Amino acid sequence: MLDARLQVITVTRPQPSRCRVTLLGTVRASDLDYPLHTPSDYQITARWSTTISNVSIPPLLCATSQLSVPLALIKGIRSCKTVADERALIQQESAAIRASFREEDSFQRHNNIAKLLYIHMLGSPAHFGQIECLKLVASPRFSDKRLGYLGIMLLLDENQEVLTLVTNSLKNDMNHSNMYAVGLALCTFANIASEEMSRDLANEIEKLLGSSNTYIRKKAALCALRVIKKVPDITDHFTNKAKNLLTDRNHGVLLSSITLVTEMCQIDPGVLEEFRNAVPLLVRNLKSLVTTGYSPEHDVSGITDPFLQVKILRLLRLLGRADQQASETMNDILAQVATNTDSTKNVGNSILYETVLTVLEIEADTGLRVMAINILGKFLSNRDNNIRYVALNTLNKVVSMDTNAVQRHRNIILDCLRDGDISIRRRALELSYALINEQNVRVLIRELLAFLEVADDEFKLGMTTQICLAAERFAPNRRWHIDTVLRVLKLAGNYVREEILSAFIRLVAHTPELQAYTASKLYTALKQDISQESLTLAATWIIGEYSEILLEGGFVDEEHPKPASDKDLVELLISIIDSPYANYLTKQFVLAAITKISSRSTTSHAEQERIQELLAKYTTSPELELQQRAVEFASLFNLGELREGVLERMPPPELKATVMGVVSENKPVGSTQSKDGDLLGDEIVATPDLTTSAATPNNHDLLAEIFGSSSATSTASSPAPTPRTTVDDILGLFGSNATLNPNTSTSPIPAFSTPAVTSAFSLPQSQAQSPPPAPAAPQPKLTAYTAYEKNELKVTLTPQTSAAKPGVVMILARFQVAGANAAAGLNFQAAVPKSQQLQMLPMSNPTINPGAVETQQMRVVAPVGSNVRLRLRISYSIAGQSVQEQVDFAGFPPGLTGGGP
Repeated sequence: MLDARLQVITVTRPQPSRCRVTLLGTVRASDLDYPLHTPSDYQITARWSTTISNVSIPPLLCATSQLSVPLALIKGIRSCKTVADERALIQQESAAIRASFREEDSFQRHNNIAKLLYIHMLGSPAHFGQIECLKLVASPRFSDKRLGYLGIMLLLDENQEVLTLVTNSLKNDMNHSNMYAVGLALCTFANIASEEMSRDLANEIEKLLGSSNTYIRKKAALCALRVIKKVPDITDHFTNKAKNLLTDRNHGVLLSSITLVTEMCQIDPGVLEEFRNAVPLLVRNLKSLVTTGYSPEHDVSGITDPFLQVKILRLLRLLGRADQQASETMNDILAQVATNTDSTKNVGNSILYETVLTVLEIEADTGLRVMAINILGKFLSNRDNNIRYVALNTLNKVVSMDTNAVQRHRNIILDCLRDGDISIRRRALELSYALINEQNVRVLIRELLAFLEVADDEFKLGMTTQICLAAERFAPNRRWHIDTVLRVLKLAGNYVREEILSAFIRLVAHTPELQAYTASKLYTALKQDISQESLTLAATWIIGEYSEILLEGGFVDEEHPKPASDKDLVELLISIIDSPYANYLTKQFVLAAITKISSRSTTSHAEQERIQELLAKYTTSPELELQQRAVEFASLFNLGELREGVLERMPPPELKATVMGVVSENKPVGSTQSKDGDLLGDEIVATPDLTTSAATPNNHDLLAEIFGSSSATSTASSPAPTPRTTVDDILGLFGSNATLNPNTSTSPIPAFSTPAVTSAFSLPQSQAQSPPPAPAAPQPKLTAYTAYEKNELKVTLTPQTSAAKPGVVMILARFQVAGANAAAGLNFQAAVPKSQQLQMLPMSNPTINPGAVETQQMRVVAPVGSNVRLRLRISYSIAGQSVQEQVDFAGFPPGLTGGGP
């Protein structure tokens, strides 16, 4: 017989009067029947007598019952001193529970399940109690149902086969007369329902959505949410009920129904269109929450039901996306929320953040967007790191939408670079990169360089890359670009990517005006610090390549240039190769550099012998690459004049982009500005050595539109004649399959004849080395096609083909003016589809005088049978007015590339 000692309880007599009774005797457990109850009063269902010997008291609520709750188990587990003791006790108790389950005692089952759930929470196996939980659920007692459903939610999941046995119990309890029993069933369903169970009970859930009880309606809405997640194809079954729930005045029902509608709109675009009509209703609900006074039931830190406000804002964001009418309906309320919400508390900040996201995602007014970005800017001043992080993260996403609005907060964004939180510094860096443009590049790069000096090592690699790319893209001139990269090399030379270093060397090679300046700067920096690897490599290469410029002009980086000696250069390079910082690659660079210096006429005989001795030393190096270089370089000393030819200055390397797809070798050198532009719209500057042109990404898209999305472009320009030639693979900047072929030669040999500079898309070598045939004298059968005739300037194109060379079309462009004014500074450029290749010779004269005809030769290599199409850009000055035109020309007859005459 089990006894439970009771102390003070309240008992309700059959009569209306109440009495307080103290029981010091015992109550037989067999007399207890667990009726439904409330915590304050207990109904007497047993016999009533003057001694009150038999009273029905739910044992689970008796505070001093030693068997009703697993207090002894909890106490025993907590008293265990080792994990092994705890594991042994749990195994012992689990065995006892298994044995008790076989006795089919309802009171013991209740008690044992309570113990088993505690064991489960400790992480020990409790799956053997699953069936017992189902038995508790089937009990008519509320306390048994509550514990049974709790056990099902903890011990079962949607993949368990046992779950199929729960469906019937859930269906029965969903139709129970007690709303709390219905609530238990709905809560369990919302947690563990599988796809099969969702289909079976969807009708029951739909029926409960129309219940008159708000407690049941809000739980049914969450169950419907589970159903549509598991079975999206029955979403439309709940559409009408969900519309009705949006009109509910109960905040709990409204909160759960908006959650349901939000999920429905995300799953089914058709449902989204149906709920757009609910935007005015949602706006009214949100307005009532914003304007209502103090409501103690829903107040959180002075704000009425912020949870509901956030849910409404999220749903409005979905409904207003890509819908102008819905967006206009919610513009006013969004402005009101953004203006009236208190931002001094975290609750208000959460609502403001959701408001900002909504404004930025819908078709909002420009003023509203600016207000949203200003709110994010205000968040940056918040002392809470989480709020600052969220603001920076969001600004990173919207900076492309309204860069000017974000630029207003540039100073505070830069202040975040000095924040103590590393995640905030990282996000501020990313945002700073996105803010750089041509107007603020100097200011932002200066701030980023200051931060680079004190930045963590993990930031430096990304920072050097981004700073150099920004300088390459937005540099006002090449002098500033070179200074910026030099500063990066000095501050973080051990964290520079190879692509950035290569781009810097290309820039210097294409800027002969600044080669002496750059070499002087690098010499000075290298004397001060040889620990930065990239600085050492760049300086070694440039000093070795341009040593004669440095020796002839002296150091030009100071106010008064001072002479430089070959001894100083050689000693500096030898000190590098002997330093502890010199690695395998650095030594290779130094050997090549000193060998080049030895071949220059500015190097004395003594230094040449010194260099020869150093090379002889490394001919026995254990490092194979160094030994091979030293042997080969040393053997050059016996070749006399041939050595000078082998070691002469390298031609400027082919222009390529690093990552961004933009190069700045086409920028002005310093204060010199050029108004000439290449076909893609960038500035170009003619130098004594070469002329280059480059593209910007936007103009690349523009060119791609000429020939459709599948066609890239090959472009060619005709700059001023120069003695050097080069090939510029402009579409290589974008990773595309077309080439830029500027020709700057004054001789009849085309640009492709330079063997040191090749392109993957250039003509074959046999074609590249042979000049295009000179245009034959005009013959009667040749037809001239007018490509451009405006502003007194006329341009005609005369094609000529040869049956012996199908696919090759020679084109003679003729330029003439019709009026009395001369056309000066004519710049003629052309682009062809990526399947074709284009070569151009220089124009006979960029000034077209009245009555004169100037010509320019072009050659197009195209697939046999294809049509020749050109995009032409023409810029010139006439009668004091600058003109720039762009035309598409496809007037050539078909069959030109088929080998016809």
